[in-house]
Amino acid sequence: MTSKVTKKQNALLKCGYVSAVAIALLSTTGVQAQTKADTDDDKDNVSETIVVTGSRIERAGFDQPTPTTVIGADEILKGDRASIQQVLNDQPQFRATVSPAVSVGNTSGSGNAPADLRGLGINRTLTLVNGRRFVGANNLNFVPVSLVSRVEVVTGGASAAWGSDAVAGVVNIILNDELEGLSLGADYGISSRGDGARYGLDGSFGKSFADGAGHFMVGAEYVNDKGVADRNSRKNLGSADIIAVPGGLELVRDVNLLPFGISGGGGLITSGIFAGQTFNLDGSLRPFDGPNALGVGGSDAVGLYDHIAVSTPVERLSVYGRASYEIGNAKIWIDGTYARSESDYAFLPDFLVPPLTIQSDNPFLSGAIQSQLAAAGETSFDYYRLFDDLLMFRYTGIREIKEGAIGIDGTFGNGFKYSAHYSHGEADNDLSLKNARLAANFNNAIDAVLSGGQIVCAINADATTANDDPACAPLNPFGRNNASAESLDYVTGTQRTFSTSKLDSMGVEIQGDLFSLWAGPVTVAVGVEARWEELTGTRTPETVAGGFGIPVFTSNLSGGFNVKEGFAEIVLPLLDIEDKFALDFNGAARYSDYSYSGGIWAWKAGGTARLFNDVLLRITRSRDVRSATIGELFSTRSINVGPLVDLDTDGRAAANPGYNPAPTLVTTYTGGNPDLQLEISSTLTFGGSISPSFLPGFRLSVDYYDISIDGAITSLSGSNLTLACKQGSADACSRITRDGTGTVTQVLANFQNIARFETSGIDFEAAYVRPIFDGSLRLRAIASYVDKFVLDSGLNRTDTAGDVGSATENGVPKWRGTLSAAFDNDEFGADVRVRYVDGGFYDQSLTNLINNKTASETYVDLGVRFKVNDRFTLSGNVNNLFDNQPPLSPQGNPHYDVIGTYFSVGAKAKF
Repeated sequence: MTSKVTKKQNALLKCGYVSAVAIALLSTTGVQAQTKADTDDDKDNVSETIVVTGSRIERAGFDQPTPTTVIGADEILKGDRASIQQVLNDQPQFRATVSPAVSVGNTSGSGNAPADLRGLGINRTLTLVNGRRFVGANNLNFVPVSLVSRVEVVTGGASAAWGSDAVAGVVNIILNDELEGLSLGADYGISSRGDGARYGLDGSFGKSFADGAGHFMVGAEYVNDKGVADRNSRKNLGSADIIAVPGGLELVRDVNLLPFGISGGGGLITSGIFAGQTFNLDGSLRPFDGPNALGVGGSDAVGLYDHIAVSTPVERLSVYGRASYEIGNAKIWIDGTYARSESDYAFLPDFLVPPLTIQSDNPFLSGAIQSQLAAAGETSFDYYRLFDDLLMFRYTGIREIKEGAIGIDGTFGNGFKYSAHYSHGEADNDLSLKNARLAANFNNAIDAVLSGGQIVCAINADATTANDDPACAPLNPFGRNNASAESLDYVTGTQRTFSTSKLDSMGVEIQGDLFSLWAGPVTVAVGVEARWEELTGTRTPETVAGGFGIPVFTSNLSGGFNVKEGFAEIVLPLLDIEDKFALDFNGAARYSDYSYSGGIWAWKAGGTARLFNDVLLRITRSRDVRSATIGELFSTRSINVGPLVDLDTDGRAAANPGYNPAPTLVTTYTGGNPDLQLEISSTLTFGGSISPSFLPGFRLSVDYYDISIDGAITSLSGSNLTLACKQGSADACSRITRDGTGTVTQVLANFQNIARFETSGIDFEAAYVRPIFDGSLRLRAIASYVDKFVLDSGLNRTDTAGDVGSATENGVPKWRGTLSAAFDNDEFGADVRVRYVDGGFYDQSLTNLINNKTASETYVDLGVRFKVNDRFTLSGNVNNLFDNQPPLSPQGNPHYDVIGTYFSVGAKAKF
């Protein structure tokens, strides 16, 4: 059975999408096959246009030169992922830099879900929804998966088309805003270990009115992902760490090195007659079963990472609504979004409680212990424990956005099109760290004495003492969970910060064919855009007052900037020999005027050559930019006066005897820098695709990319700035002030445009679709090879391509790929997907690490769908079918699956 390809689908096939885009979209729309006859029938009747994220030009038959991959609705369903971010992280070009399984022990990342293309950082991937920026720091938890029609990924610089941040590329999420009827869905997931439960509900409704001139739709999605709390439930996680062994270093399991390894609730006495003993739950003593000489093992020993979650929980709700009405050749529309996410979980224990000095008359000690201490003439002993029972931080993060937009799209004249929009959005963050130790109160509560037959704080025992604290409640640190509620209330508080981000954005664009040349029409797009970004932050009085043992929210952040832009793009056909050869030039330029740094140009120049309608060759060179974030610009500037070690000493003492290489009174400035400039990137991509006429339905593409970013924003310490200056960094030298003797007196260690990124590699994609058994078979393979990933911090130059350890910053596998096969007909669908992640070094810089190699992993996912009737569909999915175990990972690993086998089932009803 075959189905005739529609005009729009044929235009997709002709428009030259890279990476089998046409096949992805054909599968999305339910087309089961394409024949050459179908294509020929529609060749002369194509009238619809296609939006291609890599360009502002919308024209059927236009082969854009910038590589673009499309993830269609069917691809989104594979794996039954909880968010669009997790869908993207399955793609080889993305790095899971911030995710529920990586952002453990991280207050800024929990509940946030941004995309990171090429691993260049979440601030260097521009994320759009329906071609527009949205408020919320690219948090894809706010995008309802059930409403996504497709995701277009531009895997090359696109600042000329879309503006700042499109350095690594662009993710454009296209929502289905033409829904008709009512749709309801539900799904449930659970891991093979019985944890990681996930519940989901979604619904949408759309209806046309006024004889089709108007349309209204609304959709909502709710997801409650419980996460996985127990790190020791997964092999190779828990307290894995690197330790010193004979012959070098080794990465091993169950490392419980001091100071974190003295735990188990009972702690460890480290001095006096009871040295080497721990407290039982009832307060009695026994020998401490601690780690061996290498710091491994011990039933009473616990590592810090034993207490950090495998994946953090998140509960989210997202609602989207849109209404549109056509008047003549214009469509007026309005849409709105509300979304909320919340994370609430045990974060990590307070790991900075210092060793305690316990007085021998502490009334929480048993009488027998006090007597033995007295007999030995000991008045106190040293005691250490990790308070993983009493002082476990609890993190709560609530993130909420509200955004609305209004716009108009229309046509005029001889095929010219225009569009205009304005949007306003606000994102509110409410982040709390509960059960945080108040250092002074804790010290008071630990020092307990017996007074008048009652256990009281020592500072309150003497009525003549002026420094007493009536609120002090004595705390019992011995055993597990033996402290009173009153004492815990006294020694802990809540650190809490609030922030509101605002984004106002507007744009106007006109495009159309100016005139025709010998090879076809010359198409241009011109427009203006502007946006205003603002962030204000506050903290609770308790947080501002400080006094916490581990202060987290240490400053308020407020600031903002605006940018006004104009852009133009042109498609110039140079040659068109029908069915033999076509040559097009595509150029774009954008001028942006930033309120904090002034004007800057971004541009793109590229071309395509099509041979015999089967082969497409393309090349693009672009200059792209990234604006500093508000945090990088305006985070609170701190001033510290203290010692500094000068690492740029060559010849200074000989030139001036008064030179001091280790001054003690150096003024160091840290924090934001309002003088930052934009990062500037240079990107080269070239490659091509082939769709052979002798093999209908097949497409293969190969593209090379090379990206270098100058003036990347980072910060260095004062000493490292002197070393970078010594190594030839003019930017670093300009941040150091020396007196007449050459001695350092001041350093600007705040954010600077001082680093450089370089990365290059090759992307591959192949796809094939053909009719089979009254249905369609779709095959798709995507792979990415990273040749280099270099970060030059101004201090060190490091290539981390092939570094896959969890603690290796900027590490990326050399190879990643996915291979999928799917069959669908009117009653049944099934798919299998194989995901490959290359192995490599844990960390190439650790040359003496004995087991510095990590093996590759191949994961298998399965999915099935049963269409009960025209209204009801049931589905099931298994991820990581063979329960591949993660590599040894002290921290959250961005490359490998850490959950294990995961099952999910779902149901969908349409009315």
